[in-house]
Amino acid sequence: MAIHFADGADDDAPIMDINTTPLIDVMLVLLVMLIITIPVQLHAVNLNLPVAKATPPPIKPEVIRIDIDARNVVSWNGQPLADRADLELRMAAAAQQTPQPEIHLRPDRRTRYKAVAEVLVSADRLGLRKLGVLGNESLAAR
Repeated sequence: MAIHFADGADDDAPIMDINTTPLIDVMLVLLVMLIITIPVQLHAVNLNLPVAKATPPPIKPEVIRIDIDARNVVSWNGQPLADRADLELRMAAAAQQTPQPEIHLRPDRRTRYKAVAEVLVSADRLGLRKLGVLGNESLAAR
């Protein structure tokens, strides 16, 4: 193993490279100062948004089912009524409720039209406005 010693002939040659370390240090200090002095900008868009008014959810009305069977017997929510006066008494009480209940009229397909018309006329006369006739679903499929 030989040890190699450098010749002294190249010791006097000038260094041809520029030392860039101090230049980079100065540039970094300037960059940090620039970042610190830039004002903070908040990105915001001014909008005129509507103000929501809290309203309570709508109350679902009661559903009353009036059935008329093939023998023209009228039922109120499944309970058969004795006569037409009992039906009108219950309809008058329902018309006074707030909110007014929904009346679902379900006549049997063999019910006479006169019986259905009497119930509809009574409901209209007593002021029931939310009335629907059910039972035509089988006709819609045809």
